Amino acid sequence: MVGIIPGDGALAEFNRAPAAQAERDLLACCAVPEWAREVAAGRPYRDLRALVESADAGLLRLSWEQVARALAAHPRIGERVAGTDRESAWSRREQAGMDGADAATRTALVEANRAYERRFGHLFLIFASGRTDAELLAAARGRLTNDAATERRVVHGELRRIALQRLERLVG
Repeated sequence: MVGIIPGDGALAEFNRAPAAQAERDLLACCAVPEWAREVAAGRPYRDLRALVESADAGLLRLSWEQVARALAAHPRIGERVAGTDRESAWSRREQAGMDGADAATRTALVEANRAYERRFGHLFLIFASGRTDAELLAAARGRLTNDAATERRVVHGELRRIALQRLERLVG
């Protein structure tokens, strides 16, 4: 792959960035240092598809402990993140479906988040982009019926979707 570096655009910048910067950028996509290191070490990527395939392969290999660590970087659904960093901006954009939620829906979602955390011991994570407040609430309530093993698989899948969408925003 050496010598196959696109000349312009965000992917080219990502390919040329110092390793530490590339890893910081990747941590905004998925807060698993080992994953970020592995993806950064695979540079240069010839195109977005090659980057996404490499990143996804690494995401598929994440252990539950790594997934659980990544959850700590995500806000609860319905909580508005106030930061000015890239990850906070992405989170606000992803949860835009909550912007028009009424007080009853917000209260119900807070209750669903609490019930979920009591049941599973971790944050409720969902790929929220494009989903309405009602859809997010229904998903939170529906996933309460999962057993722990099933829910871990679902959370891992949701984390992958979020990370890959963020990666495409980063370099797309």
